[in-house]
Amino acid sequence: MSSEMKRSRKKKKKWPKVAGLIFLLLIIAGCAYGFSVYHSLTRAVETMHRPIDRETGKRTKELTLSQDEPFSVLILGVDEREGDRGRSDTMIVLAVNPETESVRMLSIPRDTRTEIVGHGTTDKINHAYAFGGIEMSMDTVEHFLDIPVDYYMQINMEGFKDIVDAVGGITVNNDLDFTYEGVHFNKGNITLDGEKALKYSRMRYEDPRGDYGRQLRQRQIIQEVINEGASVSTLANYGDIFSALGKNVKTNLAFNEMIEIQQNYRAAAKKVDQLTIEEKGTKINGVYYGIVSDEEKLKIQNEMKVQLGIK
Repeated sequence: MSSEMKRSRKKKKKWPKVAGLIFLLLIIAGCAYGFSVYHSLTRAVETMHRPIDRETGKRTKELTLSQDEPFSVLILGVDEREGDRGRSDTMIVLAVNPETESVRMLSIPRDTRTEIVGHGTTDKINHAYAFGGIEMSMDTVEHFLDIPVDYYMQINMEGFKDIVDAVGGITVNNDLDFTYEGVHFNKGNITLDGEKALKYSRMRYEDPRGDYGRQLRQRQIIQEVINEGASVSTLANYGDIFSALGKNVKTNLAFNEMIEIQQNYRAAAKKVDQLTIEEKGTKINGVYYGIVSDEEKLKIQNEMKVQLGIK
């Protein structure tokens, strides 16, 4: 056998070893990246986690996510101010049903007049947060909708722009041409960074639909942030995303509950139905309120009960 043939055979034997080594390095690198993501996620969740001492009176037995039971989340968009608890300018209830693989997203107008549970008054529903924080907000919404409110997610709206920037911005379909705080928003598909998204969500008085239009824009932004955050392209920004979430979001969802939701309820996020509450604006003692008729309230309550599997 010639020396050239021997060298060729040695090269052939060496290539599988090199390929195996490269494959091993890729696995190690992937594991290291996965560990880094996991470590950043757990650290962010620990920062976000704010348990509360509260039990819902609307459930006959404890909710079990591991058994794929429907659940609800109250999202509170709060404008926090120095030396003040702030106001919950955004109130959205998510009702998640894994059996029907759907989510119902209900916006509650902040001026809705209702009983503030635990305060002994009838007032605007968003005042519940100012009077008694998260717990009073959950109790009041639970009473208003006559459904269990299982979890909460409080978002600092001023810092929400950091979350939008962390996912690389969002694109929304704007149905109203308007200018707000020096920024012009064209009709049609527009791309927003965090600062513009915050202004887009806050405009109210130039919209002929009033608070309904503002609620629509808020739901658009939340949905697009979720979509962007779940996309593969944002994985490179996971550090910024988790950091922004940790700074600006508080929730009573624990890490293991988030994992169960991700594993067992993921398909439900593909179908999101948006609900609104029709109300009539009026002034009582010079204060503006949104009045919800008994028929409208019953209709919304029944829709949310069906979604949560409540008879």
